[in-house]
Amino acid sequence: MTSARHHRRRFLKTTAMAVATAATAPYVLTSRSAATESANDRLNVGTIGVGPRGAAISHQAGHQGNMIAICDCDRGAAERFAAAYDGKPQLYADYREMLQRDDIDVVIIGTPDHWHTKMCIDAMRAGKDVYCEKPLTVTIQEGKLIEQVVRDTGAVLQVGTQQRTEFNRWFLEAVAIARSGRLGDKLHALVSVDPAPVRGDRQGPFALADPPPDLNWDFWQGPAAERPFTPNRIGWNFRWWWEYSGGQVTDWGIHHNDIAMWALGVENTGPDEIEGQGELPPGIPPDFDLNAYLQDPQQTANMYTVFMNFDCTLRFANGNSINLVSRGNEVIIEGDQGRIRVNRGGLTGRPIEQINASPAERRWLDEQVALLYRGMRLTSHMANFFDCVKDRSLPISDVFTHNRAMELSHTANIAMLLKRKLLWNPEQRAFRSDAQANDHAIVSRPQREPWTIQT
Repeated sequence: MTSARHHRRRFLKTTAMAVATAATAPYVLTSRSAATESANDRLNVGTIGVGPRGAAISHQAGHQGNMIAICDCDRGAAERFAAAYDGKPQLYADYREMLQRDDIDVVIIGTPDHWHTKMCIDAMRAGKDVYCEKPLTVTIQEGKLIEQVVRDTGAVLQVGTQQRTEFNRWFLEAVAIARSGRLGDKLHALVSVDPAPVRGDRQGPFALADPPPDLNWDFWQGPAAERPFTPNRIGWNFRWWWEYSGGQVTDWGIHHNDIAMWALGVENTGPDEIEGQGELPPGIPPDFDLNAYLQDPQQTANMYTVFMNFDCTLRFANGNSINLVSRGNEVIIEGDQGRIRVNRGGLTGRPIEQINASPAERRWLDEQVALLYRGMRLTSHMANFFDCVKDRSLPISDVFTHNRAMELSHTANIAMLLKRKLLWNPEQRAFRSDAQANDHAIVSRPQREPWTIQT
């Protein structure tokens, strides 16, 4: 890393000029080939976690920059990923050793969720800019910690909520329409995600086994509580264990919650009231104590602990509301003046039909989308990250609005766990006069040594 590049990493460029001129920017999805850049202009990339999803985002980064380092506690996964680069990147089993390299500019994190905050903070403290897969946190407290480090270091941190870029033709138009007031003043968003798609047996008990020979199981668990190994804990199914994630509410819910909050104009605040109910998988006592559950390795070794079916309502001070449910996969935004529906298949509803029928209306919508993008070019999510690293601007999936959407998911989970209505203070980012909710295991959880987060 050059000294100039290291120096400018500490400062975020102001975006005031970009915001002022954004309305005149054309709404065109562009792609600047990384191959047109000279070798000296391309950023050096180190990646952590190259399982299926981690490999996908890391290959995207490898197209934008120079892949020089790969870390995974599964040696086989690291070797398979490295083969795509002719084995040239150096392999690491411990990400801390990789972060000591001065020639790494950006770090890609595609590990299971419980590692995200710790690795992001360590990477930023090491002078790197970071792209991290969603969800960024597993607790409310982690979100506060990671924001502090972003402010302290001036690092660029892009979160992998790709509906802000890669599917922008529909999601961005939906956000722009809702924010314009065309649907009315008081809006309601229905955020609908599929029930937890557990692969294999969803009930247990699960047979314990020896970890695969290439996997360092102790390192894989990291800051999470130490547990016996069962194959159901790794791969796709890590999402359905409280130690490592927050289930479908944080996994898929964060994608749509993010869009809904942006559309309703509450992306920088939080709900006032949260209430709902969720169904736990078969085999889990309906009145289990989560704190005791997390502390008992024999219980959690043999059961999933996530909500499969859920229905939670979150209300905001400005009169808007979001309903988070487990049926289908879409966001429906409705006011007294209209209704639109958006998912990764398209945007429908009379308001968008009327806009598409008028060239003047289409130009208006394109200008509104450009405003959302603060003058940045519309491109892929990874390319937006690399653009922002180079010009030190705030990425489109920034840590601050992402954590507000994460708080929506976390508070929904907590309300369903406690089985009662909760009141949230979005300014203090804590529950109102509720010691039980604020002390709950998901608000902040113990971390296993030596993996505690150092801010």
